[in-house]
Formats: sequence, structure tokens, C-alpha cells
Amino acid sequence: VLSRARYTIRSFSIKRNETIAVHATIRGEKAMELLKRGLKVKDLELRSSCFTESGNFGFGLDEHIDMGIKFDPATGTYGLDFYIVLTRPGLRVKKRKRGRSHIGSRHKVT
Repeated sequence: VLSRARYTIRSFSIKRNETIAVHATIRGEKAMELLKRGLKVKDLELRSSCFTESGNFGFGLDEHIDMGIKFDPATGTYGLDFYIVLTRPGLRVKKRKRGRSHIGSRHKVT
């Protein structure tokens, strides 16, 4: 999913409606590989403020070069944000429109 700029910021050379970010959902082995490489850059340590009460966590990297991705002069350097959502099967019961119900505290990932 592409994200576009809401308004022009001349100091950053960003124009209105210019594509400035990309959001992607990655699952499976490829997700585990990227997560391991990202955590290796952070020395496998994250602050407690990176974690939510439901067990999700996120962190960011300043430069993609730290992960071993080759530098491309056309794109320059860019940062990466990781956000990992941990859920168990059955969470849809809480979010669906019809027949919605509560999820017990033992079902949450902690």
C-alpha cells in the first residue's frame, strides 16, 4: 500500500500527493528472516516501551544498509519500521460484524 504526502513541505522537498512511504504485510518464512535481520541490527534488545499490553511490538531502523540491503543511488538511504502483531486463531470473533463476542484474557498473547 502506497502512502502519499498530505501537503507540501519545501524544506524536505516533498510535494503534495507524492508517494513517500510503502506499507507491506509479510508472513511466513520471509517475515521471520526479515525480523531476525532487523533484530540483529538492534543487538536482539528492545526497550520495554516497544511492547504493548497485548503482546505486539515494534521498532525502527534509521538506515536500510544496516540490514545488508545494497545501496541504490536512485533511491538513497531510507529507514524501516517494523511492527509485529501476534494473535491466536479465533481473534476474528472479536472483530467481525455479525455474531461478535468477547475474547477471554487467557486467549491473548502475552
